[in-house]
This record gives sequence, structure tokens and C-alpha cells, in this order.
Amino acid sequence: MFVPLAVAALVGVVGLVYRSLRSPPPKICGSADGPPVTSPRVKLSDGRCLAYREVGVPRGEAKHKIVVVHGFSSSKDLNLPIDQELVDELKLYVLHYDRAGYGESDPKSPRTVRDEATDIQELADLLELGSKFYVIGISMGGYPAWSCLKYIPHRLNGVALVAPFVHYWWPDFPSGDMNLFSRKDLDILKNRGDSINLRPEKITQQGAFVSLHQDFITGYSRWGFGPLELENPFPNGEGSVHIWQGFEDRIIPYEVNRYIADKLPWVRYHEVADGGHLCVFEKDVCEQIIRSLVTA
Repeated sequence: MFVPLAVAALVGVVGLVYRSLRSPPPKICGSADGPPVTSPRVKLSDGRCLAYREVGVPRGEAKHKIVVVHGFSSSKDLNLPIDQELVDELKLYVLHYDRAGYGESDPKSPRTVRDEATDIQELADLLELGSKFYVIGISMGGYPAWSCLKYIPHRLNGVALVAPFVHYWWPDFPSGDMNLFSRKDLDILKNRGDSINLRPEKITQQGAFVSLHQDFITGYSRWGFGPLELENPFPNGEGSVHIWQGFEDRIIPYEVNRYIADKLPWVRYHEVADGGHLCVFEKDVCEQIIRSLVTA
């Protein structure tokens, strides 16, 4: 009699622990108990929807079409300091979108690094951006940009990685010293809000697990490749790849991206002498990033 009771008790305890550790279900945008859908969205081939925001000249009039990939704890409402004068001069069309689980885009759990490139390619096709476009990946948005260089290089006119995320377990990458990151830096990476987002309250509205946590899980997963293995996607000079790095960045150490650029001679490395992790939000730096990408 004692054994069956003990087994039943154990099963009950395990069930309680499992329920306490399991992430809460997401609140899907547009569902009965979820946030409303207030932005334009497209439906992908797997049934998920991605929300997007368009800035600049109309798609049909644009000379340069850029897809911006936001970073950790951010969204399509990222507010880059792009003057209308620059937009008109270069005939820029800029597409911001919510990555899976962020803002008003449906989550995908689990997801892979390759899924990021697939999402970008499908989004571009559904919005009829044409056969090629530019990608700017900011901070944690760097790993989707690397994914594009790996899986859809034929769709790219050029790529800019701005203070891009680094993974110390990439193949052929030297062992990383986690002491490079202060405790405060790690806290910022994990917990910081984004004061330069137009709608910060929408970033994690579907749940922290499907946005923030899943982003870290995917970024620090096995990618199946390392950037140092990549070949030049533009061997004939038909496009360019750039890394922009702030020398004063306390989140992504400049030494790491210097090393990557040194090992990949086809990458153009730009170091902002007094720039930090948020250097893309300095107006002059942001303009340099865009000009160097579309006029290279």
C-alpha cells in the first residue's frame, strides 16, 4: 500500500515542479485573450504572421530597399535618426519588422538561426521588395544578419552589422573570456528596456519567453556554422558587408568584432572612436552606416 502511495505522491510533486518551471502560454496578438493587432502584417508559409512598419519613399519609387533587424528587447518601432533629407537624396525605403515573438509578430518556439533568414526572405517576397535588398542587423539582430549571409546571400545587395551579437562557441573562434562582460553589462543585456523605441509597451506583450528568452536561446544555440567559415558573398564587388563597432561598447567588446573582420578580409570594419553600444542612434553615425552600405 505504501509503495503505490509514494509513487502517486512523487508523480504529483513532479507534476507541480513541471508546471512551475514551464513557461506560461503566450498571449498571441489577435487571440481572445491577447493584445489587439494594430499594425500591418503578412502571413508566412507556416501560418505565422509578421508585423512590419515602412519608412521612407514608397516601395515602387525606392532606389535602395533596406530591411532593419532589431535587437534584444526591441521591435519594429525602433526609431532610427534618419532625416527626410537623406531619405529623399538616396530614395530610401526602410522596412522594420517584429522578429518572431516580439511586438505583434507570432512566436515560433523553438526556432533556429536559419529561421531568421527564412523569415526575412519571405517577408521581402510578400512585400515585393524585388530580387535583392539590403539588411542592417543591430546588436542581437546581428545573428539574423549573419544567417542571411549564410543562407540567402543571393538575395542581398549588402549587409551592415552594427555592434553585432557575438557567440563565443562559434567554430574556429578563440575561447571567450566572459570577464570581458561586467555584471552590469550582463544585467543590461538581460533586463534593459528600450527607451528609444516608439512603442516600448508592445515589445514583450505576447510574453517574455517567446520574445526575450527565445531570442537568447536561439542566439546561443548551435548555429550549424560560424561566421569565420563564410565565403565572400560578393566576389565580384556587386555588394559589400560592413561591421560597425563602438570602441566604448561595454556590451559587445570591440576586440571581438575586430578579430572577426581581420579574419574575413571582405568585411569592411568601421570603429567609432567614442561610440558605445547604441552608436547607431547617433545621427551622424546612422547616416554614415546607411551611406556606406548603399553607395559602396
